[in-house]
Amino acid sequence: MPRLPRWAVWVLAFTALLIAGLLWLRDSSLVAVNKVTVVGLSGPETARVTRQLETAARDMTTLHVRGDQLRSVVEPYPVVKDIQVSTDFPHGMRITVVENTPVAVVTVDGAKTPVSADGKLLRGADQRDLPVVPLRAAPGGDRIADKTARAAIAALAAAPTALRARAVRASTTKQKGLTITLSNGPELRFGGADRLAAKWAAAAAVLASDDSRGATYLDVRYPELPAAGGLEDPALQRDPESVNAADPTASTTTPAPLAGTTP
Repeated sequence: MPRLPRWAVWVLAFTALLIAGLLWLRDSSLVAVNKVTVVGLSGPETARVTRQLETAARDMTTLHVRGDQLRSVVEPYPVVKDIQVSTDFPHGMRITVVENTPVAVVTVDGAKTPVSADGKLLRGADQRDLPVVPLRAAPGGDRIADKTARAAIAALAAAPTALRARAVRASTTKQKGLTITLSNGPELRFGGADRLAAKWAAAAAVLASDDSRGATYLDVRYPELPAAGGLEDPALQRDPESVNAADPTASTTTPAPLAGTTP
């Protein structure tokens, strides 16, 4: 077997030393993490999760980040969807927490529990100012199994931010179908949980119109033909007695198509 040239031996030896040095430096105190910044958390679990992430991060170095270990720290907290880690050589680490956004609150075992758009129970998340979704069946695990409640939650998740902030309740009945109640505003009647984007767009357009002022509900079952219900008939404002005399069956609660829509 031919012998390697002397220069090749030196190259191999240098390479081996370099690799050994890098492996030593990777876990050396020279690059130990001692400054940890955790951002993105909210709600009552913030302090606890932050503390646990900081503790785990300080056992690492900026050249050897163990993401699986950091994710195992937050795994017990449903509010955490994922984490993103970046380092600032030689001693800094920044952990950005991506949260599951709660869109509604349900009652589980007598306690109000936030829930995400996909029906995941977010125990420990902030539940303030979230709309209520009633459950017909208690969840069997960490997600909502009730299909009717899941449909209401999906409808809330699809809402424009401004309108979702005004929602106080989303429920389904045989008479009205999916209905969303707004604070200081009319009831939104969606019917089914289909075409959510179109229905929310129709509701937003109706609410922005002066024609809907005073309505008790908005019917957006057919988003191309939104209707405001509970409005006073404009004819009654002119001469109520003559209108009643001409049509004793006239009603002030019949949904009125908005201006610009096809009757």
